[in-house]
Amino acid sequence: MESSLYIAVDLGAGSGRVFLAGVDPAELLLEEIHRFQYPPDVESRHLRWNFPQIFGEIKAGLIKAAVRANELGRPVYSIGIDSWAVDYGLLDADGNLIANPVCYRDDRTIGAMDSVVARVSRSTIFEKTGIQFQNFNTLFQLYSEDGNLKKAAKLLLLPDLINYFLTGRAAAERTNATTTQMVNAATGNWDYELLEKLGLPAHILPEIVPTGCDLGSLKPDIATELGLPDVRVIAPATHDTASAIAGAPLSADHAYISSGTWSLIGVERDDMLTDRETARQNFTNTGGAFGSICFLKNVMGLWVFESCRREWKAQGADIGYDAIISEVWAKPEFSAFIFPDDPRFLNPPSMLGAIEQQMAETGNAFNGDPASVAKVIFDSLAFRYASVLRTVESLTGRKLKGVEVLGGGGRNRYLNQMTANASGLPSRSGLTEATVVGNVLVQAIAAGRFLSLDDGRRYVAENFEFEEFAPQGSSKIEEAAERYAELEARFAETSYC
Repeated sequence: MESSLYIAVDLGAGSGRVFLAGVDPAELLLEEIHRFQYPPDVESRHLRWNFPQIFGEIKAGLIKAAVRANELGRPVYSIGIDSWAVDYGLLDADGNLIANPVCYRDDRTIGAMDSVVARVSRSTIFEKTGIQFQNFNTLFQLYSEDGNLKKAAKLLLLPDLINYFLTGRAAAERTNATTTQMVNAATGNWDYELLEKLGLPAHILPEIVPTGCDLGSLKPDIATELGLPDVRVIAPATHDTASAIAGAPLSADHAYISSGTWSLIGVERDDMLTDRETARQNFTNTGGAFGSICFLKNVMGLWVFESCRREWKAQGADIGYDAIISEVWAKPEFSAFIFPDDPRFLNPPSMLGAIEQQMAETGNAFNGDPASVAKVIFDSLAFRYASVLRTVESLTGRKLKGVEVLGGGGRNRYLNQMTANASGLPSRSGLTEATVVGNVLVQAIAAGRFLSLDDGRRYVAENFEFEEFAPQGSSKIEEAAERYAELEARFAETSYC
């Protein structure tokens, strides 16, 4: 299978990419074929994803990938889909999508968590599932469903829904299934007892399959439409974070920060941590590739900055990413901080307004200059990352020696350096397409190209260039750390994440 190509479809919460990849011993091919956007929009009273648009764009990308593979004269072995977690679609008895999937940022789950834990205690749910409490988890979304639930014959998470329309097979890949907070940690299957206590229909949930499962070939009409005959559909680690971690050549004493819209901070483990302190700190044990555990915590991430950029653009200031980071580098002082995981930052009408409001509450003057706002966000994220990394060490009893920065946020060299400075740990970036890489590695393992994930990770380590960021301690950093810690102590108990 050395000459075979693989197609990775990576869906973020608002934009997607299709990549064509090859992992021959003497050559790494990673070519972006198609990029598209699909912001959620209000439809039938809820913020929803336009699934026909998403699926149409995926097919357009697959057609382009087929053309490119023919140009290269190499066969496509398989397709793998990964996406963000928790969101799902409901199918009727005929296999039709009942309505466009609701976006996790919709407000329908307000109050759902309180209602659920009134019926089954918070400690019981965490002991059963090992999953952190976020009010957009699938458990709370399903509890908040309207009349469509009565019409549903099947519930499929987003990547599983796409796989269903590609192959006709309905299944839930393990890594994404665990994010629902409905999978029993001990059995690895849906927690039917929990669902029954909450009055939720377990019969609509599909079988859970392992990472790397061969879901079958494309349906004949789809294969003809796409120009991809005899192509398999493999379930990678369908949760994008799990794919990113799978693609990273992690050392045992290194943490990861999967940096993008969200920042996922943690370590890879063989077993779960479900003790009381882990629950209190709201860490999670989501499934990783091939039975591993992604022990991590969510931080609001670059969503805060990107939301500000959209506002500036709407105001007529289309500010380039690299340009604003250059301006941030030129600002050596720490003027102010925000607490990134404040619930008000999840989906405010105005992110700039939400930042100004929080800063006013903490006695900080708001400077609306884009570079000044960006510096406040990046510095605050770095110190938040450092705080979470210290908690990782405390909960796991492992002393960390470094941090691997994964994903698109790794392009932000200022944030990488500040993360090293704030944490005192050397940081390394380079796998900006970590999710795609992990997606491809799993497909290549299924094809027999690699013997194991360790084998694939060695290939990654040998074929990518990495940049190191050594900690640069100073009295200014120490003073800033103390100021941030005081701010975090004020807000942490009401943290969204």
